[in-house]
Amino acid sequence: MTAATATTPADSLHVVCPHCQTTNRVRAAQLGSAPDCGQCHQPLFTGHPVALDAAAFERHVGRGQLPVLVDFWAPWCGPCRQMAPAFEQAARTLEPQVRLAKVDTEAQPGLGARFNIRSIPTLALFIGGREVARQPGAMGAADIVRWTQQALARAAAV
Repeated sequence: MTAATATTPADSLHVVCPHCQTTNRVRAAQLGSAPDCGQCHQPLFTGHPVALDAAAFERHVGRGQLPVLVDFWAPWCGPCRQMAPAFEQAARTLEPQVRLAKVDTEAQPGLGARFNIRSIPTLALFIGGREVARQPGAMGAADIVRWTQQALARAAAV
């Protein structure tokens, strides 16, 4: 390996596969070139939100190095169902810089309780395993993207 091709830890990120939950090391410069998982060979970015259970949540938020935007929702919630297509559209815009995920608070009540989710839908942005921003209420795709980019900028400025 030459100095030109050597990858330092600062040049790469840990990205969790949305299919098999394996943590992959991906060069930051390669995020936009459709990298595949080293384990299951599926795309690491699909342009769709990832449904998370408690274990997958820990992997994506705790081990992955991408910001994770989580939609806490429930199947019986009308505004949640109304916002779902907008969240899907936002995933196509924000990936691969941000992983979008959904947590069904009915199926995963422990996560809802852990993060004190009192109303749904609620968006929460996690960076480095910690929540840095939260927004309750349904939003359109452009508003989701704008809010996320503003929250990322505020977090970077701190």
